[in-house]
Amino acid sequence: MRTNPTGRQLRFGTELRKLRERAGLTSTEAGQLMGIKQTQVSNMEAGRVGVSAERVQTLASHYGCLDRALIRALGDMTAQRVRGWWEEYREILPAGLIGLAEMEHHATRLTAAVTAHVPGLLQIHDHAREVFRQVVPELSPPDVEHRLSFRIKRQTVLFKDSPTAYRAVIHEAALRMRFGGPSVTRKQLRHILDMSERAHVTVRVIPFSAGAYPGSGQSILYAHGAVPQLDTVHLDQSHGSALLDSEAQLDKYRVLLGRMEEIALPPEESQTFIRNILKDL
Repeated sequence: MRTNPTGRQLRFGTELRKLRERAGLTSTEAGQLMGIKQTQVSNMEAGRVGVSAERVQTLASHYGCLDRALIRALGDMTAQRVRGWWEEYREILPAGLIGLAEMEHHATRLTAAVTAHVPGLLQIHDHAREVFRQVVPELSPPDVEHRLSFRIKRQTVLFKDSPTAYRAVIHEAALRMRFGGPSVTRKQLRHILDMSERAHVTVRVIPFSAGAYPGSGQSILYAHGAVPQLDTVHLDQSHGSALLDSEAQLDKYRVLLGRMEEIALPPEESQTFIRNILKDL
């Protein structure tokens, strides 16, 4: 039995619980249908035990779930038992960061929206180092280096053989923040421009002139799953990371991101906008 399930294992268990609750069954009733103890149902839903794809099919049948795409996606989740690079950091960094890297690795595509910071997946080494130096309470030099190496390794999703599609909506404020001074800022902006030239990366800028817009006070990362029900929202907050996956929350952030993209400049205009900021430095 697992003592410390990963974020993905916890999410899988949560989805099993949602299926059972939609069927109007208690865990005891579900166990009776399956011919197993209630505690085993609870352990599956808590991510503490593994579940085969065949059992997922059986559970879905008992729960009256007819969504074949969801059932197939859940079966794929339980079959993917890869130990990721992020496990090396599990005893070093907060669990929320480990869950973030795991989520990014398995996402079919990613959408980020930020106001005050360059998205983590687009940050260069020197910019990220300065970001971590501003953390309160202050991080020790070893902790800064751990977080720095972790952030850079997260970016492998954009450079692997089949890179993850990535969309970033960045407010002008984030582009003008001079983390590390003008020299580092120039390198950072050039890196964003270089990344925006890649076929799988789209960068759009919200200028100050756009005025107020919903979601402006948050840094949002939306990870798209194999099916919409398996999407996840990551919020980067001063007190730590938060992962959201309820249907109401996902609907809310889909609308927020849609509104933000509506007011952002198109990709080519965004590139020109960034180049003009570079000229001002």
